[in-house]
Amino acid sequence: MFENLSERLERSFKILKGEGKITEINISETLKDIRRALLDADVSYKVAKEFCDRVKGKAIGSNVLTAVKPQQMMVKIVHDELALFMGSNASDIAVKGNPAVILVAGLNGSGKTTFCAKLALNLKSKRGMKVMLAACDTFRPAAIDQLKTLGEQCQVPVFSLEGEKDPVKCALSAIEKARREAVSVVIVDTAGRLTVDKELMEEISTLHKAVKPTETLFVVDAMTGQDAVESARAFNEAIDYDGVVLTKMDGDTRGGAALSIKAVTGKPIKFVSMGEKIETLDVFHPERVADRILGMGDVVSLVEKAQEQFDEKQARELKKKLAKDQFTLSDFYDQIQQVKKMGDIKDLAGMIPGMDRAIKDVDIDNKTAYKSTEAIIQSMTPWEKEHPEALNGSRKARIAKGSGTSLPEVNRLLKQFESSRKMMKMAMNGSLAARMKNFRGR
Repeated sequence: MFENLSERLERSFKILKGEGKITEINISETLKDIRRALLDADVSYKVAKEFCDRVKGKAIGSNVLTAVKPQQMMVKIVHDELALFMGSNASDIAVKGNPAVILVAGLNGSGKTTFCAKLALNLKSKRGMKVMLAACDTFRPAAIDQLKTLGEQCQVPVFSLEGEKDPVKCALSAIEKARREAVSVVIVDTAGRLTVDKELMEEISTLHKAVKPTETLFVVDAMTGQDAVESARAFNEAIDYDGVVLTKMDGDTRGGAALSIKAVTGKPIKFVSMGEKIETLDVFHPERVADRILGMGDVVSLVEKAQEQFDEKQARELKKKLAKDQFTLSDFYDQIQQVKKMGDIKDLAGMIPGMDRAIKDVDIDNKTAYKSTEAIIQSMTPWEKEHPEALNGSRKARIAKGSGTSLPEVNRLLKQFESSRKMMKMAMNGSLAARMKNFRGR
């Protein structure tokens, strides 16, 4: 996401390269280029102009230290303003009440129903809450069946009233059942339309007044750009929601919705959703997104994703194995499975500073990226996985044939495995040395 905007902004900053200080003259061309970059990213003219005016005000009034170049200062100012425009800090959702009621609204095709299931899994697995999904989209055919299927995937019960066309009755019945069964959170999936119309606004407004939700979220397709912003404005006028969810952020989005919604509606973006997988839901962190837009990566989010898949007991055992030089191909295979659970490989790599540009033209298929590696390891005997140093020519040839790969691919994997083992051992030794140093300093 934001690839084109990142490239355009990088070119804009180069205009200041070699300048001794920031002046109104040399900054005007840079700001003109930044405004064009924002407009190309589908940010509205009004928002783009306001953004550039604020950047100019801060840039002209800033004292550039001798150790800081004007170009670097400009990057810092733009970064801070981008984060501010998107909300500055991450915003949590209100899950209080008996039960807490979260109303989810949006147009058809925005990914609203899928988001409901993703949020249910998020609250269940990360916060340990007892969650119920309420199927209140009585307008769209098969909406209830879709929610039930998704509910099965995340193992969350779905409440519905067969044949009932009144969404208010469905929602109130779900809340009453949740109260009896000590359910912590009810997530209400509502009806949408292809476009914003009077009937939809009246229906969602009536439902909102009836259920009195503790949290109301508006789901919008990030790929629709300024249309997303306009629908966000219309829904906000109808139900005064608490926050926005951007879906399809892994698609061909130019970023205009993410940069404009907060400025236009005054409401924060709370979640971003990427892909159809039920686990792919992230809290929206404006500063981290600003980092990624400016090519600084997002190492914090990368570490958090790793921690979500982190098995403390397995990590302790792995550390012992590394210390005794007993890290095997079976362990290597297990580590690959954990990395796969973290999400899309290209998106993960983009969180590393500088990698976004390096891999932007590289086609990485998440399904096949590890396919040959897994096939090679699975073609080995249990003894061979534990003793990779004993793999001779004939064994390698058999493994290559059994995995449908070639001898060079087998050799390449063994080389990667050895490099990984050395790097992991070095990282562990470095961590140990740091702890010893801290201990001596006490």
